[in-house]
Amino acid sequence: MVLSDNLSEALKTLKLSSADSVEGCLDCLLKALAQNNVETSGKIQEMGVLAMMPALLSAQNSCTPKAANIIAEVAKNEFMRSPCVEAGLIPPLVQLLNCKDQEILLQTGRALGNICYDSQSSKEQFASTNIAEELVRLFRKQVEHEKKEMIFEVLAPLAENDVIKLQLVDAGLVECLLEVVAQTVDSDRDEDVAQLKTSSDLMVLLLLGDESMQKLFEGGKGSVFQRVLSWVPSNNHQLQLAGALAIANFARNDENCIHMVDTGIVQKLLELLDRHVEEGNVTVQHAALSALRNLAIPVVNKSKMLLAGVSDVVLKFLKSEMPPVQFKLLGTLRMLIDTQADAAEQLGTNTKLVERLVEWCEAKDHAGVMGESNRLLSALIRHSKSKNVVRTVIQGGGVKHLVTMATSEHMIMQNEALVALGLIAALDLECAEKDFVGADLVQVLHRLLTEEHSAPEIKYNSMILICSIMGSEPLHKEVQSLAFIDVVSSLRSHENKTVAHQASLTEQRLTAQS
Repeated sequence: MVLSDNLSEALKTLKLSSADSVEGCLDCLLKALAQNNVETSGKIQEMGVLAMMPALLSAQNSCTPKAANIIAEVAKNEFMRSPCVEAGLIPPLVQLLNCKDQEILLQTGRALGNICYDSQSSKEQFASTNIAEELVRLFRKQVEHEKKEMIFEVLAPLAENDVIKLQLVDAGLVECLLEVVAQTVDSDRDEDVAQLKTSSDLMVLLLLGDESMQKLFEGGKGSVFQRVLSWVPSNNHQLQLAGALAIANFARNDENCIHMVDTGIVQKLLELLDRHVEEGNVTVQHAALSALRNLAIPVVNKSKMLLAGVSDVVLKFLKSEMPPVQFKLLGTLRMLIDTQADAAEQLGTNTKLVERLVEWCEAKDHAGVMGESNRLLSALIRHSKSKNVVRTVIQGGGVKHLVTMATSEHMIMQNEALVALGLIAALDLECAEKDFVGADLVQVLHRLLTEEHSAPEIKYNSMILICSIMGSEPLHKEVQSLAFIDVVSSLRSHENKTVAHQASLTEQRLTAQS
């Protein structure tokens, strides 16, 4: 009750013309916020105080530092950020960035940073102001570490918005960041190390926007792109990390990827990974593998990267116990062997790799690693179509995992599993028979065909697989015992013509062998 009464009194005072009275009121609000920020912030919103703040935000007003301080304190609360935006506080705060008064700049920076933190609506409103130009202009003028950090705190959340990313690039922020990196890279002072990290992290963040990234790439000839590349072979882990992440971000379209592979970037990444094999930096490993995975997406890059020895270097990290590294390693190999039969056979007959994949297929605590392991196991078979690979997977205990993968909630994984299982049955049914029975393959196929929500591709490939396993006596008996003919017969009227046609063929096959 006392808090509410004090705020009511403060509200009346705010409407008075006396500057001293208003300052006293602001002091009262700051005191109340210090005692109980959440409750006081709620009362400030209820009583309409925010709507009065824009009038107090001008460089000539002695109350401005305290008003900005109140906004900064209020905006610490997530529920108050939208009200701050709706009260029209952003335009006057942005204008205050022109001010020379250091206290006003400090409190304004805090207020802007807190309002835009994790708030999409505020970022959209910021995009319609000249905040990018003002912040970059202000950043260029600052020499003190604390002041630069304050500006960084505003820039980082703002730079999550793609429109503002481009505005910051146009305003020259990238050049400022590169200058900070150059000035701090050889220093071991804590504040310089912090600035190096913040600057390089922000640089990577700017590259997450498609337009800002492409503008800085400049067809692979941009000075910024070249400077960032020079970070990869440096001896500074933070710059190695930022350089690898930057390459991964530049590698977001085929044209960029093809250019980068043709200009030797793969070799820089491989040399970086080689430096981090033994007790290396996990974040650097993860970033470099991410970059290689992205670069391997265009078909024309795959053979070039395989010739460069990418798979050999990536396999050195099979012993890693870090799930993020395992996940990227698997994704990189899967992307590399797509449509590359020779590489798929070479990797698919690597018993150490297959054994590790089977082990990771059971990593229930790490769903991403488990999923990627299954997908790579399937890809090795699908892209090699090799009996040697099939036998390696069977002997390594991989069949049961592919059967389980066929029941995945993700259709693409189901389909990949069914195609791989079909190849196993076609290439070496005798060797796989025991594992098929043990994994309840026939029951799984029966369920996939009878479930109404199974996609047409799943039904089609399930029937192909049924036909492929009919040469096995125990599997044939299971098919007969589950009355597959009835299930398949009902699919002859399926709305998908390919499914209906395959149902007709499968029914004929089952009838002939019954």
